[in-house]
Formats: sequence, C-alpha cells, structure tokens
Amino acid sequence: MRTAMILTLALAAVVATQAQAANQPATPQVNINTASAAELQLLPRVGPALSQRIIEFRTANGPFKAPEELIRVKGIGEKSFENLKPYVTVAGPTTLKEKVKASRTSKAGSGSQ
Repeated sequence: MRTAMILTLALAAVVATQAQAANQPATPQVNINTASAAELQLLPRVGPALSQRIIEFRTANGPFKAPEELIRVKGIGEKSFENLKPYVTVAGPTTLKEKVKASRTSKAGSGSQ
C-alpha cells in the first residue's frame, strides 16, 4: 500500500513537471499583440521606429491573427520576417527579456557558378 502511494506521488510529480515544460516556449518570445514598444525592440533589427509602426498597425487593424501578418507592416519584408519568426507569437505572455542580436548571414557562395 505504501509503495503504491509513493509511486502515485512520483508519477504526479513527473506529470506536473512535464505540463510546466510544455507550457513554456523553447525560445523566448514576444507577443506582438500585447508587447510594448520596449518589448518589441528586443526583437532582432527592431528599433524605435519599427516598433512604433507595429503598434500603430495593430491599433488600426486589430490584433494579429498570425505572426506572418507582420509582413504587412511597412519595413518588414519576407527576409526580415524570417529573422523575427522564431521570436514572435500572437498568444501567451512575452517571455523575451533581452535584445536578440541579428545574425549576419554569409553572402559567400551565393554567387552564380
């Protein structure tokens, strides 16, 4: 009886730990529907002007339904969005706490052969 109780408690602890891990994104993210200008500026290559345009866009058009809608904001194209994509969400809390450095993609080898 005692062994069964210990196993039950151990199983409950494992399940609770897994549930917590599942609720936390692997990569810290910014909720583009609720983030302040300062929080948006934590994203790679987003400064004061672009963060303000994101806020103005969501104010004028309502909340973003998908992160891909950022492409509709002036100054964010497909390449820019690819850099932002891992760090943006439209649900849940903003968990990103420090500026993400923009990665520099190498242009070597991109010429014609």
